[in-house]
Amino acid sequence: MKRQDAALVFGCSSVLLSYPEDDFEADMLALNKSIDKLPRGRARACIRSAAAELASMPQIEAAAKYVETFDLQKRRSLHLTYYRHGDTRERGAALASLMELYKNAGATLSQGELPDYLPALLELAAVSTIGSSILREYRSSIQLLRNELTKSLNPYAGVIEAVMEAVGGISKGDQIVIQRYIAEGPPAESVGLEPFSSPEVMGKKAEIR
Repeated sequence: MKRQDAALVFGCSSVLLSYPEDDFEADMLALNKSIDKLPRGRARACIRSAAAELASMPQIEAAAKYVETFDLQKRRSLHLTYYRHGDTRERGAALASLMELYKNAGATLSQGELPDYLPALLELAAVSTIGSSILREYRSSIQLLRNELTKSLNPYAGVIEAVMEAVGGISKGDQIVIQRYIAEGPPAESVGLEPFSSPEVMGKKAEIR
């Protein structure tokens, strides 16, 4: 997929994967204009379908669907380093490295937001190749999230499928990581996240400033 087309996919997906706040209806209307600019293909179809289903819900219902999908099961986490490192020292180091990459891109995160939060990474990837490189690095995590969402008729599954279309296929190394996670789950050590000890963001729209 061309860089400019992938950037559009990333931008649309960031909106759809962000928590539906009070301006949800306005966001959906604005999103439709961006979707119209996407090239015809699987990614566009997935995003359009997901946007239509979510837009048909009142804001409060869409918010409840979001919480049910992403905030109640860690296997559906939008925080990509969790799939690889669990709550370990390694995750703390990975988050610190990601924060440096945000700084290199001239981007900052909203207060309390972790740098591995997928909507924020997608927003970064829409404007910077640094962001798209991070997504490629963590595509095994995105694929694991996709696997979980496709187990049920969830509108967000299509969004993740579109993201994977834009990111590109997984490698043999990614497959090994995926199979290990499926068999063993994430590492279980629960120390070493300082200074990234904030609870995972809930009820908050991705916002890079």
